[in-house]
Amino acid sequence: MSNNQDNLDSKLSDAKADAGGMLTKGQHVSASNKTTAVEVAKTGSAKDMILWLLAAILLIGATLVNQYLPGYWQPANDVWVRIGIIVVLIISALVCLALTNQGSAFKTLLKDSAVELRRVTWPGKDETFQYTWQTIVVIAIVGFFIWLLDNFFNWFVGIFIG
Repeated sequence: MSNNQDNLDSKLSDAKADAGGMLTKGQHVSASNKTTAVEVAKTGSAKDMILWLLAAILLIGATLVNQYLPGYWQPANDVWVRIGIIVVLIISALVCLALTNQGSAFKTLLKDSAVELRRVTWPGKDETFQYTWQTIVVIAIVGFFIWLLDNFFNWFVGIFIG
């Protein structure tokens, strides 16, 4: 019994280490020591509100440049000038959003996602080919079934209408 318990404890500690916890037996991580992206995203400040408002204004301005700016500024009659202004406004809005707490949490999410993608076991060529054909066959069967239902309901409704 003790041997099985030790085996389970070692598997548990291995799983925690694989999950990024790097815990050994008897160690615990308190919630206050480890800040998660969700906690960062939920925090807000006056700076965040100003940056969100500025980003919204910049994005709204980017949508209005093409229609209104040529009437007020002569160089904006050139389409490439308008495209450049729109690109600059969108990039500026994205920079404002990246500087918020939520933007910081999003960057953390992207980094964590990249780590998880490296852990993914991708299917080989044979598995991909097999799953593709299975998907095509299932789609054909379901499509045929829906076609039969459609014809049945057309016939059924036709009896009452005609």
